[in-house]
Amino acid sequence: MENRRDFIKKSALAGLGMSFSAASYARILGSADRVRVGIVGFSDRFRGALAPSFANHAKELNFEFVAVSDIWSRRRDEAQAYLKGKGYITDNFVKCRNNEELYDRKDIDAVIVSTADFQHALHCVEAVEAGKDAYVEKPFAESLDDARKALKAVEKNKKIVQIGSQRRSAPNYFAANDFIRSGKFGDISMVEMTWNVNQPGRWRRAKLVSEIRQEDTDWKRYQMNRPQTAWDPRKYLEFRLFYPYSSGIPGQWMSHQIDTVHWFSGYDHPRSVVANGGIYLWKDGRTNADTFTAVFDYGPDDDKTKGFQVTYHSRMTNEAGGTKELYYSNGGMINLDTNKITPEGGLEEKYAKEMGMKANLLTEQTLATTGEKMETSANTGADPMTSRHMRNWMECVRSRKEPNAPAKAGFNHSVANIMATIALHTGERVTFDSTKQEVLASGKVVKV
Repeated sequence: MENRRDFIKKSALAGLGMSFSAASYARILGSADRVRVGIVGFSDRFRGALAPSFANHAKELNFEFVAVSDIWSRRRDEAQAYLKGKGYITDNFVKCRNNEELYDRKDIDAVIVSTADFQHALHCVEAVEAGKDAYVEKPFAESLDDARKALKAVEKNKKIVQIGSQRRSAPNYFAANDFIRSGKFGDISMVEMTWNVNQPGRWRRAKLVSEIRQEDTDWKRYQMNRPQTAWDPRKYLEFRLFYPYSSGIPGQWMSHQIDTVHWFSGYDHPRSVVANGGIYLWKDGRTNADTFTAVFDYGPDDDKTKGFQVTYHSRMTNEAGGTKELYYSNGGMINLDTNKITPEGGLEEKYAKEMGMKANLLTEQTLATTGEKMETSANTGADPMTSRHMRNWMECVRSRKEPNAPAKAGFNHSVANIMATIALHTGERVTFDSTKQEVLASGKVVKV
C-alpha cells in the first residue's frame, strides 16, 4: 500500500484531487492553542503584502509561521532570512523542499498559498486534503477542471478557506453591497470597470530569470498538470505573461473586480461573454495580452428580459483612467473610486414627465469607509484591505465561521475569468451551462 507521501506526490504532479481524510491529520485547536502556519510559495506577493498583513495580527490572535515550502532553494533561504530579519519567526522555523515535506510535518495547522496563478487551486486541494485551513491567493483557478476539484475538496473536508479577494473585507464595498441589496439603488443597469497601468516591468523578472538554474528547482513539479515542456525560466518567474500558466489580465486584475459584480448582484456567473485584445506594445515574448476588453451579460438564466451589462477594459500601456468601478441604475451611480453615491445620470424630471413618469434621482451620500482603495502599483505592501482580509481569515480559523471570501466566491470569479479568456482566444461568444457546469463556445463544450 502506498504511503501518504507517495500518494500526495502522485496527486500533485497529476493535478488530481486527493482521497485521504483530512480529519486524520487535523489538530483540534483550543482557544489557547497557537495556530501554526506554513507558507506555500515564498513569492513577491507574500513578501510584500501577505507576510506583513499576517504579522499585524499574529501576536494578538496567537498565530505564528513555522515552515516554508518552496521548490526553488533560493526562495527557501530568502524566506528564512526575510522572516527572521522582520522578527516574524523563531530559530525553529523549517525549510521544506516541497509540499509533501510540509504536510508530513505534525506542526502545521494552516497554510498561506501564494504560488503561480495556475497552481492555486491544486495547492488548495493539497492543503485541505492534508487537513489544513488555507488562505489562497487569487485567481482561485485558471482552468474549470481545477476549479471544480478545489471547490469539491474544500466542501468535502470542511476547512476554512479564504480567497485573496480583499475587496470583500473593505468597509466601502460592504456599504455598497448593503445599499444595492437594500433596494435603494434600484436595479443595476450597467457596470463599467477599468484597470490601467503603464509599467513596462510589470510581471517581468529579468534579473532573476538570468540567475535561476534549473538544478536549483523542480521544473517538472512546477508544471503540475500543465503540458510538460522544456525548462523555461521566464515561464517559471514571469508566469503571468504566459498562458496556460496564467490568463494575465483576467486572472490578475479582473478577478478582483468581477468578484464584486457577483457579490453585489447575487449572480454566480455571466450568461455570456465576448472579448478582444492583443499584444499591441510590449512585444517581449509574452503570449498574454497587454490590452484587453470584455463585455459580459448578467441576469437570470430563465428570464432573458432581466439583467445588465458589464464592460471591462484593461491596458498595460497607458495608465490614464486608472482603476474604476462604476455601478449604474436608472436613479444614478455608485463610484467605488470616490466612494460616492450620486444622482449623476439618473432620470430627470424633464425627461420623465414627457412619458408620464416621475423623476428618479438618488440622494447624494458617501459610502461608509475608512478611506482605503485598491492600489495598482507593482508593490502595494500591507495595504489596509489585505490586512483586514487576512485578519478575517485568521479569526475564522479560530471561530470556524465562513470567511468573507469563501471558496465558492473563488470558483465563481474563476468561471467569469475562464469564459473571458476563452472568448479572447477563440473570438467566440462564450456562455455557461449552469446545469452541466460547462463553458460553451458556439454551443459546444470547451474543455478547460
